[in-house]
Amino acid sequence: MSESTEIINELLQTVGLDADYRTESLTLLEKGESRYLRDFKLNFTSTLTSEHLSAKECGLVGLSIAANNNNTPLIKYYTQYSEQQGATAAEIAEAIGCASLLASNNVFYRFRHFTQKEKYTQIPARIRMQLMMKPVTGKEFFELLSLAVSAVNGCEMCVNAHEDSLIKLGTTEERIFDAVRIASLVTATGKIIF
Repeated sequence: MSESTEIINELLQTVGLDADYRTESLTLLEKGESRYLRDFKLNFTSTLTSEHLSAKECGLVGLSIAANNNNTPLIKYYTQYSEQQGATAAEIAEAIGCASLLASNNVFYRFRHFTQKEKYTQIPARIRMQLMMKPVTGKEFFELLSLAVSAVNGCEMCVNAHEDSLIKLGTTEERIFDAVRIASLVTATGKIIF
């Protein structure tokens, strides 16, 4: 068995997928004995560790990003991981809901930002956002999830608004940075495992 196949098998076992699972991307990396596979595995593993987020929070960030990216294997993995770290069904549902809500907000507010027309800021958004009012994960963590999803979706206006809210809530920049780092690595993982 090649080193590439061993790395892939270890990663697949971690995620809970069969050893014969392959996407076209994974097959090409394996066939080319890509050195990237080592980095890929380490990057994925690092989505579960942070000096500034709890293990449960790492799992919920991973889950929200996996849901945002519509990645079924990673949704299953991060759900199970979050549960193992003590996440409740309500917290897991909120991470999923956050991904959906922010997907709509990111499209809407990116449009407003791109057009920069005063008229569009005067028209009511008519997007229900009750989930943001009393989040079960707490206001600060919900803002952190919102920022991570907004960063993945590329909404500058939302990223700036959520980052500003977090700073005002007393969140450290290191905590913010780690949430976005995890979001970026979950997104990268989803380019190969989906």
